[in-house]
Formats: sequence, C-alpha cells, structure tokens
Amino acid sequence: MNLAYQVVGDGPFDVVFIPGAVSHVDLIWDDPERARFFERLAEFCRLIIFDKRGTGASDPVGIADLETRIDDVGAVMDATGSARAAIVGVSEGGPMALMFAATHPKRVAALAIYGSMPRFMWAPDFPWGEPRADWERTLEDEVRRWGTVEMVRDRMPWLDDAEAELMARRQRLSASPDAWRQLERMNMEIDVRDVLPAIAVPTLILHRTADPMPIAGARWAADQIPGATFQELPGDQHFGYRGDWKSLVDAIGSFLCGVFDRGDWDEPEHERALATVLFTDIVGSTERAVDVGDRSWAELVGEHHRRVRARLARYRGREIDTAGDGFFATFDGPARAIRCARAISADLAEFGLPIRGGIHTGECEIADGKVAGIAVAIGARVAARAAANEVLVSQTVRDLVTGSGITFDDRGIHDLKGIPGDWHLYAVTGG
Repeated sequence: MNLAYQVVGDGPFDVVFIPGAVSHVDLIWDDPERARFFERLAEFCRLIIFDKRGTGASDPVGIADLETRIDDVGAVMDATGSARAAIVGVSEGGPMALMFAATHPKRVAALAIYGSMPRFMWAPDFPWGEPRADWERTLEDEVRRWGTVEMVRDRMPWLDDAEAELMARRQRLSASPDAWRQLERMNMEIDVRDVLPAIAVPTLILHRTADPMPIAGARWAADQIPGATFQELPGDQHFGYRGDWKSLVDAIGSFLCGVFDRGDWDEPEHERALATVLFTDIVGSTERAVDVGDRSWAELVGEHHRRVRARLARYRGREIDTAGDGFFATFDGPARAIRCARAISADLAEFGLPIRGGIHTGECEIADGKVAGIAVAIGARVAARAAANEVLVSQTVRDLVTGSGITFDDRGIHDLKGIPGDWHLYAVTGG
C-alpha cells in the first residue's frame, strides 16, 4: 500500500494537513490559489500533506474505513520522521483529525478543524446534517457527471472557464466515479460525536459564517471538546483556499504558534486517550471444570490463554489483565477489537469452549500499564450481557466502524449495572 505525501517548509514544528474528500498532492502546485494557501501555511511550520488511500496519487485501492485511515496518518508521520505534530483537518478530513487526536494524544500537540462537523448526515439529535434521501439523490447525479465541466459549473458557478476546466481535471485525477460513490457512502455513516469529550489536546474549531455546511454543527462540536476554542470567520466559502483565505491561515498560524511558544508541544506525562476495551470469558466454565476435572481443565485454560494471546498479537491488542478464564485487553481501533474477538471465538469453538465478548470505546486513563475509567466498566458490563459465542458492542463502537464491512444485529436497549442511562447494544454478525 503506497501513500503519496509531500513535505513543504522547514519551520520549528510539524503540521499534518488532512484534506477534504479528495485531493492530489501534485495538482496543488498547478492551481495558483491552492499553491499560495499551502505556501503560506508552510511559512511557520514544516507542513506535511498527503492523499488518502484510494484518492489522488496514492494507490487506488478503494476507500478504507475511518480506523484504517487514521492508521495512514500515523504511517505518513512515521515516513516523514514526525514524532509529534499539530493536526489540521478540513471538511471531510475533520472526523479523521478528531479521531486521530483522541486515539493518539502522544502524537498530537494541537488540533485545528475547519469547515467540518463530527457527523454529516441528519439525525434526530443532530439536525444540522443533510437528510439521507437528499444526499443519495445528489450523490448519484455527481457519480453520473463526475469530472465533467458541466457538473463543476453547476456546483461552483463562480468559476471562470479556465478554472472550471482545471477543477474537472482535478476531479478526474483525484478519484474515479466509483471511488467517489464509495467515499460518500462512507461519509453518510460517519459519526464521531462520542469521541469529542476524549480529545485532550489544545483545539481550535474554525468555520465561516455562511459556509454551506451549517456553522451550528461546528459550534456544537466545539462545545463538546474540553477547552476547545470556536472561531467564526466571515464569508461563505467552504474551500479554505478561496475568498479571504489569509484570515484562515492567520488564525491557524496564530493558534499553533501560540501552543508552541507556551511550551505545550511536549508529550503529556499522564495519558488520557480514546481506547477500545475488550472483555472475554468462557461461558459455563465452572460446570465444564467439574465435568473434566482439575488437570484437564487446567490444560484447557492454558490452551485458551495461548490462543487468546496469539490473536491479541495478531490484531495489535494489549493484554491488560486476566482473571481465571477472562481476559481484559485494549485496542487503538474498534474494528480490530471486533475482528480479534470473533477470531478468538472461532478458535476456541474447536475445543468446545464457548466465549462471550463485550466491546466499548471511550476515554481511558492509561498509566504504568494500567487502564482505568468509566469506559472499562462499560466494556465489562456489555460483556456480561452477551450470550455464548456472541460478541456485543456499544452504540459508540458500531458508529465508529462505519465502512469496515462489519455487520450487526440490533439487541435493543439495556440497563448496565452501575452505569447510568440506557445503552443500545449490537451483536456482531459478520465482517
């Protein structure tokens, strides 16, 4: 898998720029407006730009889920020798930036989001998104006319003839029509609202007053992030490089340079991070132990532990604790946790050892190899609700694995012992 990236400038700190839906790192420099925008950004930092997999000059391998795409951000940072950077996410790149900052706080010194929201589709509790029917109708028209001057003129009537031709060419070279369809279908389902309270880095949310993407959704997101600053900019341009682009660059630069000058760029001593917790245990273990006897049971438990640990290694899980025949592990992505739990269940079925699993994603305290926090308690309670050979997940987990191919059955609303509120749970059925 190849990701296309470029490094521009040599400032005192790194900035990783996560673009909107599609981009092309080479075509930036053919467009005077885009070029001046990125050149101005690179005046105060070492700017790292890249094309997401499936788009631009990166490999055309299809559109990956959110978890895989934030892994790609880390891969680009590794390739450029960037241990810690500010993350700037625009438009469709916003949820990626939010998720990366929450999951990898040691790698993120600051976060700036422009023209984005944590969810793009309407919901009863998120009225600023676009209704699904409208989105579907627009998408099919875009796919049919993708890369044509006709479509560009309809969407951006302010462009002159030369600019419309350039934009149509950019579309064709940045993504195929089907890649655009895949990308937008994934965007319909993105929902990182539950991630916002776990973001613990200095954060700036920027939005233009009359951006077609409703400013109220961005303002709401800023209210959910501890200590975040919301800054409203005048204008109606969604594209950051158009209109009064200098005010946007100046706002980002002032914020990031302020963080750097205060000395807040250093890695935090105590980590609070978004983590996915997995709890598993053997169903009916006491009865099975009585049936087979102590020696045979000890051998079965030993094989159980060996197989669980092998799967944790395969899916980048970290063993935190064991208690008898139960395991507690953490992951830096919910899709990996789900696939690991399913693989463990399949492995142990060979020995007639049915397990149950429970998975939740939330903010955790991580120190000295220990993991604590309400998310841990929720994960344990979710596991307690699972039946034999079943993996249950919370609503948060289900929302975060959009585009992964993982499927679920709705298990309804539950009370979780000692945890306030009602909890919607889902059983993993495939993927």
